[in-house]
Amino acid sequence: MSRLLARRVFRIQGDFKTCTQLRFVPVRRLNLLEYQSKELLKDCGVSVQNFAIVDKLNKTSSALEKLDTDEYVVKAQVLAGGRGKGWFDNGFKGGVHITKDPKAVEEYVKQMLGHRLITKQTAKDGILVNKIMIAESVNIARETYVCILMDRQYNGPVLIASPAGGMDIETVAEKTPELLKTVPLDIYNGIDDQIAKEVAEFLGFKEKDVLERAIFELKNLWKLFVDIDALQVEINPLVETSNKQVVAVDAKISFDDNAQFRQKDIFALEDDSEKDSREADAMKFNLNYVGMDGNIGCLVNGAGLAMATMDIIKLNGGDPANFLDVGGGVKEEQVYQAFRILTEDPKVKAILVNVFGGIVNCATIARGIVSAARTLGLKLPLVVRLEGTNVTEARKIIADSGLPILTASDLDEAAKKAVSSIK
Repeated sequence: MSRLLARRVFRIQGDFKTCTQLRFVPVRRLNLLEYQSKELLKDCGVSVQNFAIVDKLNKTSSALEKLDTDEYVVKAQVLAGGRGKGWFDNGFKGGVHITKDPKAVEEYVKQMLGHRLITKQTAKDGILVNKIMIAESVNIARETYVCILMDRQYNGPVLIASPAGGMDIETVAEKTPELLKTVPLDIYNGIDDQIAKEVAEFLGFKEKDVLERAIFELKNLWKLFVDIDALQVEINPLVETSNKQVVAVDAKISFDDNAQFRQKDIFALEDDSEKDSREADAMKFNLNYVGMDGNIGCLVNGAGLAMATMDIIKLNGGDPANFLDVGGGVKEEQVYQAFRILTEDPKVKAILVNVFGGIVNCATIARGIVSAARTLGLKLPLVVRLEGTNVTEARKIIADSGLPILTASDLDEAAKKAVSSIK
């Protein structure tokens, strides 16, 4: 998903020495592999390459038999960009290969399947490749870019298109903005014949048959966008082939978490094996968690307050072990699960709770803290700073618990106590 287009969900990266060193990059809560996205496209009538999936070496031959092509594209299926320029833990280079030789396909699969692929977007030890997509190659005559996304600036969906496909869309926007077209869409009418024709012509589909195919593809992309409750459907590139077909060669899809109850089949497709086990665990309880390298566990409500908490820990000489936002509608059970996740991390040597109760009831947090500390037999130093709704009752709950919980009147004091409790 491009930084230019993502506007909804963010993940923290970078070190935490100062506020100015924090940067945000987009992340999708639901992550699907490339072949899964292409299956969704195909189900809605969008043209994609024929492909087969291999998850065991002995399935390569049968996969090749399903394809009818003179040239194959072999792609490792992992949730990371830069696969083509990546390398494997066995020394093999490249997670994407093109060949006309079926025997070479088998060799590529052998070198990639079951090995770890390292790219610029993975950790140092890479990601284990459990699936390989073998697709029919297409002879590309032209590449274009198409994206439908929900955009707050327009209070609804927009269609973004460019005849300069196959490249970084931010670069296109910066250097050749005239090659970028943005069309606000009515949520009820979507991409009708008029809009589809206008955009297809802007993309450079000229011949009558090709233009009609492009119009058909654009309308089906809108159908997909609505049917799966997408926040974004990005096709880069949408290509015109040498035999005058229009094909979606690559797709990135972002989903609306709030629609999970309607899209259970799609959300069930997600593979958690590549995720940090703590993040996957936290998501089960609607907690937002990102692990880091420090030793002070943080439990906070609100992303902004979490950022401030980690900054102040750092400024006081400590290191945050995580970003854990319990959100505004947190319940006692979620507080317990948050503590459990924090205490199961061997790097955590102290816990700092920083809650400003607006929507959140401080008394709910306090009861959750006390219950979790008792049930888990908490031995780590625990510092709690509460302010806001029902804070007086919350402080009484903590004081009456008899537990060795350190309290603080403000965030700076809380951070200092958390850091000194370790030293």
